[in-house]
Amino acid sequence: MESRQRIPLAERMRAKSLDEFVGQEHIVGKNKMLTRAIATGNVGSMIFYGPPGTGKTTLANIIAKMMDANIEKLNAVSSGVADAKAIIERARSNKAMFNKDTYLLLDECHRWNKAQSDCVLQAIEEGSIYFIGSTTENPYTSMTRAIVSRCSIFEFKKISEKDVVKVLKRALSDKENGLGLIDIDMSEEAIKYLAFASNGDVRTALNALELAVNSTKMGKDKRLHITKEDVSECLNRRPLSIDESGYYDYLSAFCKSLRGSDTEAALYYSQRLIQAGVDPLIIARRMIAHASEDIGMADSNALLMACCAMFAVEKIGPPECYLNLSHAIIYLCEAEKSNSVYMAMSLAEEDAKNAREDQVPNHLKNHPSTNDDGHGKYKYPHNYGGYVAQQYMPDSLKDRVYYKPSANGKEKNLIRKKFSKNISKKGEN
Repeated sequence: MESRQRIPLAERMRAKSLDEFVGQEHIVGKNKMLTRAIATGNVGSMIFYGPPGTGKTTLANIIAKMMDANIEKLNAVSSGVADAKAIIERARSNKAMFNKDTYLLLDECHRWNKAQSDCVLQAIEEGSIYFIGSTTENPYTSMTRAIVSRCSIFEFKKISEKDVVKVLKRALSDKENGLGLIDIDMSEEAIKYLAFASNGDVRTALNALELAVNSTKMGKDKRLHITKEDVSECLNRRPLSIDESGYYDYLSAFCKSLRGSDTEAALYYSQRLIQAGVDPLIIARRMIAHASEDIGMADSNALLMACCAMFAVEKIGPPECYLNLSHAIIYLCEAEKSNSVYMAMSLAEEDAKNAREDQVPNHLKNHPSTNDDGHGKYKYPHNYGGYVAQQYMPDSLKDRVYYKPSANGKEKNLIRKKFSKNISKKGEN
């Protein structure tokens, strides 16, 4: 039992069946495609990607066990081509001798280079192994296209606060794998704060809980009393009075301050959120959205500044990145404002959903001809100095205008070439 307890709590509490698995209802919910595939025993090669602590490796283990197959595990950081080839050979032998499938579970699969990925391609195609990779990176941009094309891709979302609370309470009561043998007094407020502050990462929540238990002295009543302050200290975050409702209120105030060009308010609310333990990436993502929604073409550099701030948060990290974040906040607040990009997108989206007769004009189609139906009459703009007037919109929408420049910032100097008879005559000359 003592050796068992030396295993980290997050590992001990890892779900062993779909009944214990929490979150990702969009993937393994009732009647979802993967759920049906598991039930029929027809699960092929897959890649799971999403934030850490959301159950990617756990679900991969559960699936492999439910398929009654051999399970081989590798970590892309420490494995190479030789390791993969050895597994493939064992898998082929087991398939030939015992007709038993093999699942290769690969953590951090985006770390494999092209040579490592290519060595398993044939085995995947011929069914010698089934590949389940897990990664925090987007496989479409971080992995070789050859292996991605042979796998079903599933994106994992952050675990909801309600589900994290469920996992924490299970860990506190589980006498076999959890902390149930210890008399722990942990308030509902402390549990909910831990679930909220872990930001959808179950592993972070369980690690903080374990650290709080291991670092708290037994009280005179022979109980461990764990408070919100204890939890926040284990998370290395300051426990301010912010709950879920307060979080959304502060985030809303931050967004509205950006839009309203109030630099002081935006800086204050950003720090209020950060000091409450909110992931600064959330703030950076909102800034990127607002850079196009509320500033847009009035100052396109705002989008670059917001993207640079998110890059700094991801690559430099706290506390240094807070300077870059504040730099971008000030820039976004002080920039000229225009919602023309948002309005243009909304109008185009509405037409895209509702337009029924939106045939591509013949001269824009990908099969030109010399007939009199308009095919082959496309005018190459560079032959006309870079611009030539011609119809690009479908006939049913040819007079529609989505983008209307505002009179703010650099946008007021933007010259738009509109399709008209005068411009058409000028372009043809």
